[in-house]
Amino acid sequence: MKKYLVFIYTLIGFVAFAQKTHTVAKGDTPYNISKKYGVTLDELTKLNPQIKEGKLAIGDVLIITKKNSEVVKTTEKAVATTNQKLGKIVLQPKQTIYGITKQYHISEADLRKLNPNLDQHMKIGDEVTLPAENIKKYADQNAFVKTEVPVEKPVEKAVEKPKADEGTYVIQPKDNYYRITKSFNLTQEELFAINPGLEEKGLQPGEVINVKKPQNSKVKETVTWQEDKKTEKAEVQNVVADEYQTYTVQNGDTVFGILNKFNVSLDQLLELNPKLSEGLKPGMVLKVKKLEAGYVKKSGDELNVVLMLPFGFDDGDSKYRSMAADFLTGAKLAIERNAKAGQKLDVKVVDAGSEASFKNSLTQINQNNTDLIIGPFFKSNVLEVLDYVKTQKIPVVAPFANSPELRNYSNLVIIETEQSVFADRIVKEVSLAYSDQKIYIVADSDKTYANYMKKQLEGQLKNANITVVNSSADIQLDTNMMTGQTAPVIAILANDNDDAGSDFSKRIIDLAKETSGMKSFSMYYHPSFEKNIAELSKASLVYLMDRKINTDGDFEKEVLADYKKKYCKAPSKYAVIGFDVVNDMLTRENSKGELFKQMNKPQTQLATKFEFVRNKNGAYVNQGYRVVRLVP
Repeated sequence: MKKYLVFIYTLIGFVAFAQKTHTVAKGDTPYNISKKYGVTLDELTKLNPQIKEGKLAIGDVLIITKKNSEVVKTTEKAVATTNQKLGKIVLQPKQTIYGITKQYHISEADLRKLNPNLDQHMKIGDEVTLPAENIKKYADQNAFVKTEVPVEKPVEKAVEKPKADEGTYVIQPKDNYYRITKSFNLTQEELFAINPGLEEKGLQPGEVINVKKPQNSKVKETVTWQEDKKTEKAEVQNVVADEYQTYTVQNGDTVFGILNKFNVSLDQLLELNPKLSEGLKPGMVLKVKKLEAGYVKKSGDELNVVLMLPFGFDDGDSKYRSMAADFLTGAKLAIERNAKAGQKLDVKVVDAGSEASFKNSLTQINQNNTDLIIGPFFKSNVLEVLDYVKTQKIPVVAPFANSPELRNYSNLVIIETEQSVFADRIVKEVSLAYSDQKIYIVADSDKTYANYMKKQLEGQLKNANITVVNSSADIQLDTNMMTGQTAPVIAILANDNDDAGSDFSKRIIDLAKETSGMKSFSMYYHPSFEKNIAELSKASLVYLMDRKINTDGDFEKEVLADYKKKYCKAPSKYAVIGFDVVNDMLTRENSKGELFKQMNKPQTQLATKFEFVRNKNGAYVNQGYRVVRLVP
């Protein structure tokens, strides 16, 4: 019996050493337990299958972590501390783990030691670490590789968390904006203000950020903006210089992704960028392709501009007359401001008539003495203008038209931001806020962007539980079947209908009253958002807008005052668009008419952010927008 008891105690001691456990107490739920120990709900369920079956009772002992995972980490550190030279290859189409082990003569175990997250990163264009010697011996001639110096430090270096009163903080892997702002008693607006560029690039583990609130700081509103006008985004995504289309490498970019984005071969990219063979680094400016000859101004330093607006006077069609008239008032104010600043301008307003009678308006354009055309409004008319000026390649600006067939023209500037850009931003926002919550996406009738975001999130988030629903009423809190406790969820609105926006607002307000920690997002602005700012801030609503005036800005106050003085009223929506489009284009122009050489600079006008990216087919497409956050 004594031997038996000694064996039992020895076994218990071994188990205690081998794994961390948790004894279920009253009020415990799988969700709360996973949060307590910093593991995902999926990891907890795999170690304790009874959770999935709903079998969780007070007194149950749950396995949290196993000792063998610590052994793996130790092994990884041991590998990293060797003096072995390492290199990287870029994953090619159809390349697999098995194929890599066979080609580079490395065991799968050793491959995984060098690449602990290999399963999560098996995507074309990603990099895989291998011994440099193996790469040198067995790599294909066309493989993109880079050699690295020996790694001297452990892979997983513990970072000491600085104290709040030191004014800085090192971002941890599981951090999000909400956690940081609550820890240091900041609003998100204050966090972004003391860390310029943080919102755009996101939280990067290991990066040191400022967390000390500025003295005498006072936040006037619960709304924060994506950009700070004094610190416009420095990283230019797509610029033109020295007759080449160029691209600035961003965090997360891969070589294969860049090749696919611009439809060029690796040989072409390496020929233009010899230093690329040393490795891809964020901030690098790559030459992508040589551009065709652009517009060349004929003579003189006076800029000749044509505004083509659909007044519809010629046939009595007044459908767009009011819109065109308002657009013109804003445009005139922009023209006057730039002329007052010393720009030499000759502006001609052409009545584009109706869509049907448009061709008669083309004859009013002097192709030999026009440097810029702003308008017309309709896609079919824009195509006719582009065809009319194709020989001279006169720059044409489309204020409203945006469709795939327009993007093949290298002399076209498209103002309206594509909806896919908004969808991509929401995916990024949700990914940053996500911590194992269930996700609901409220779709519109065709579900295009709802399904797109679902697919993107499933690819980025581990074991995400995402449901596309038709109505906000279908959003439900996550409920534990045994305890009845509720957990917050993430709600996303992908519907631009105002009634859908109102229903969404009501639903997330109600859910935020039932549980804390709700996160909500919307691709679109809805009037109900501004009517319920205080309530929606409790659900941490984040929504996107193509246009909104920051009435606290000095520039905005000045323009609004000038408009009211000139027209004795506040500007309408289309007057604002007219000012923004014309002012942005004129401020990019120079005396040589070299508009396209100035397209790299992001600019925010009265209400619109302009951040142009050159489409791989030729056209410049605006990808600017505003991010509005309702902070609790």
